[in-house]
Amino acid sequence: MPMPIRMRLSGAAVTVAAAMAVPTGGHAQSVQLPAITVTTPSPVAPPRPAPAPAQTANSGTPAAPVVPFNPPAGVSLSLGAEPSFSAITVLGERDLISSTAATLGDALANQPGIASTSFAPGASRPIIRGLSGFRVSVQENGMGTGDVQKLSDDHAIPIDPLAAERVEVVRGPATLRYGSQTIGGVVNAINSRIPEALPQNGWRASVGGGFDSVNNGRDFYTMVEQGAGNFVIHADTFKRTADDYRIPGGRQLNTSYDSDGFSIGGSYVFKKGYFGLAYTSFNSTYFIPGADAAAEKNHIVLNQTKLTSKGEWRVGEFGVEAIRYWFSALDYKHDEVDGLGSSAVIGSTFLNKSYEGRLEVQHLPVRTSLGELRGAVGAQWSDRSLSAGGDEGILLDPTKTRNVAAYLFEELQVTKRLRLQAAARVEQSNVSGIATAFPSNYLAPPNDPPQFAAKNTFVPVSGSAGLLYALPMGVVARATLQHNERAPDATELFYKGPHDSTQTFEIGNPNLKIEKADSVEIGLKRARGDFRFDTSAYYTRFKDFIYKRYTGAFCPDDFASCDPSASGLDQIVYSQRDATFYGAELQGELDIGALWRGRWGIEGRYDFVNATFTDGTYVPKINPHRLGGGLYYYDRNWLARVTLLHAFAHTEIAAFETPTPGYNLLNAELIYKTQLPPLAGVKQEFIVGIKGENLLDEDIRLSTSYKKDEVLQPGRSVRLFGTIKFN
Repeated sequence: MPMPIRMRLSGAAVTVAAAMAVPTGGHAQSVQLPAITVTTPSPVAPPRPAPAPAQTANSGTPAAPVVPFNPPAGVSLSLGAEPSFSAITVLGERDLISSTAATLGDALANQPGIASTSFAPGASRPIIRGLSGFRVSVQENGMGTGDVQKLSDDHAIPIDPLAAERVEVVRGPATLRYGSQTIGGVVNAINSRIPEALPQNGWRASVGGGFDSVNNGRDFYTMVEQGAGNFVIHADTFKRTADDYRIPGGRQLNTSYDSDGFSIGGSYVFKKGYFGLAYTSFNSTYFIPGADAAAEKNHIVLNQTKLTSKGEWRVGEFGVEAIRYWFSALDYKHDEVDGLGSSAVIGSTFLNKSYEGRLEVQHLPVRTSLGELRGAVGAQWSDRSLSAGGDEGILLDPTKTRNVAAYLFEELQVTKRLRLQAAARVEQSNVSGIATAFPSNYLAPPNDPPQFAAKNTFVPVSGSAGLLYALPMGVVARATLQHNERAPDATELFYKGPHDSTQTFEIGNPNLKIEKADSVEIGLKRARGDFRFDTSAYYTRFKDFIYKRYTGAFCPDDFASCDPSASGLDQIVYSQRDATFYGAELQGELDIGALWRGRWGIEGRYDFVNATFTDGTYVPKINPHRLGGGLYYYDRNWLARVTLLHAFAHTEIAAFETPTPGYNLLNAELIYKTQLPPLAGVKQEFIVGIKGENLLDEDIRLSTSYKKDEVLQPGRSVRLFGTIKFN
C-alpha cells in the first residue's frame, strides 16, 4: 500500500512549547521552551524524503509511489504543528490570501475554539473560548499592537491579514510572557518586517492579491527583501478596498472599507544573532452597518504609525544560551464620524500613545538528577496614554497606565517521553485617571456626577504547570494547570458616556478588583500519519470576572437622561461576578487512500463553550456549538477542499440578549501551486486559486455580534486570488 503522507507547515516556524528554533551559524537548532513561537532564519521548509516504493500484495512488483503533497499551506496547519503544552492554531499564507476576511478576527472566526465579534467588515476582533477584549492580546512579531480595539467592538486591529506571513493563536502557559491581559490567549501575526537572517539567495520577494465577488473587493500586496554584506533591507505595502457587501436579497448598507499600509525595516545580521528596526504605517476608513449608522453614514477613520525594534544575541557561554529584546513605540488615532464631506461631524476621537519593551535571557541547558532543565527569565515594561472625547463629550479623560513585570519559564525533560513545564509572572500595574462617582442605581441625580482623580495600583501574580507525555502511535497527551490574574484596564475603571457606534452608554467602575482565573486543560494530539487529530477540553473558574452589565435602562443623551422607560442607547456598567467557563475542541483528518497523483480524505471538527455566572445565568456574547466536516484532495500541485460547518441555534442567552438562529456555512476551494524557472538564481513559486464562501447563500447571524439582530453576514462569495514568491 502507499506510504503515509506527512503533513508539514510551510515556512520555517516552530512552536516552542515543543521547541524554539534558535539559529546557530545559519542553521536551526532545537531548544525546548514553553509555547512561544519564533521563526528560523530560512523561510524554506526542510525537504521531504521521497517515499519508498510500495509492494503489491500478490506479485511483489513495486507499485507507483504516491507523490508527497507540497501544499500551499497544508490541509490543516493547526494539525500540522507539533504537539505543545496547550492548543495552538496556525493560519499560513494560503489561509490568509484565500480568505475574503479583511481583519484578523474574521480570518480566524471559523477555527475550532475561535469566533469573532464581526461588528463590521473593517472591525472584527478574535474571541478565544468565549473570551475577548482585555483577555486576548493581539501581537505583531511578539509586540502589542498599541491600538484601542479592546475598548469596543467597533474598533479595528491595525494589522491587515495581507501583511502577515502567518498568524498563530497561543493559549496556555506561553501567554504569561506577554502580559496579564492574556487569560484568553495571544494572537500573534508574524512577518519579516524586521528580518532575522539574510535572504538565502541574496534577495526574496512576493506579490499577490485577489478579487471578491460579494463586495467587489480588491486587494494587493507586495514584499521585497535585499541583502548585502551583513545588512538586509525589507519593504512591504498593501492596499484593500471594497463596496457594501451583498446579502441574500440585497446589500448590507454601510459596510464598505478602504485601507492601506506600508513598512520599511532593516537588520544587521551577524554570526550569533541580529538586531533591527522597522517603521510601519496603517490607515483605514471603514463604515459601520446598522439602520441608524447607515442613515448617518457613520464611519471610522483610523491612522497608526509605529517604530519597532528587536534583536537576538546567541551567547552560548557564561551560562547564557541567548539574549533577546523587543521594543515598540506606537502612535494611534481614530475619529468616529457621522456624515460625509462638508456635513461630516466628528463625534469622538480616540488617542493612544504606547511604549513597550521586553528583555529575555535564555540559560544554557542544566543537567540535574531529574533530567535536563531549559528555560528563560524575562522582564517587561510598558507605558500607555489613552483618552477619548469630542462632540459627544469627554468619554475618557486622559489616563496613564504603567506596567512593570518579571516572568520565568522552565522546562524539564524527565525522560524521552515525559516533559514538565512551569511558568510564573508577577506584575505591577499603575492606572491613573479621572473617575466619576455615579449613583449606585445609575439613575438618580445629580445631572453631573462629581469626578475625582484616582490612581489604582494592582499586583497580579500568575503561574502555571504542565506536562507532555508521548504515548504509542505518535499520540502526545498534554495537561496544564494555570492561575491567571488580570488588572482592570483604564477603560473599565474610568470610561463614561455614549458610544454611538455600538449604541451603548458605558459607565466605568473605579472600584474594580483584580480578576482571577483558575484553569485546567487536557488534550491529545497526533500530528503525523494518515490519521491526524487534536482534542482539548478545558475548565476555567473566574473570581471577580469583569463584564459589561446591561442595566435595562436607556440613555437618550447624557447621564441625566438615563431611564428604564426611555429609548436610546443601552446603559452598560462595568461590573464583576464569579463565572465558570468550560468547553471542548475536536478536529481530525483521515487520509482515505490514493487518488490520481495524490491522496484524498475526510475531516471533521466540533467545538463549544459554556459560560455561566454563579447564579446559573449566562455570560453575554458567547458563540454556539459548531459541528463540521468535509472532503479534501491533495498532491504535489493541487489542493481541493469542500467543508460544511453547522452552527447550532444559540439559546443560552444573557439578560437583554435575543436568541440567534443556526446556520450552515458551505465553503469550497481549489488551489494550484507550481515551481517556475529560477530568476537570477532565485526559485519562483506560483500559486493561484479560487474559493467560494457561504455557497448556500444562507442568512448568517452571529451570537457574538452586537449588530446581529439587524446585520447579516456576507452572502455567497467567490474569491479569485494568486501570488508569486521569489525565494
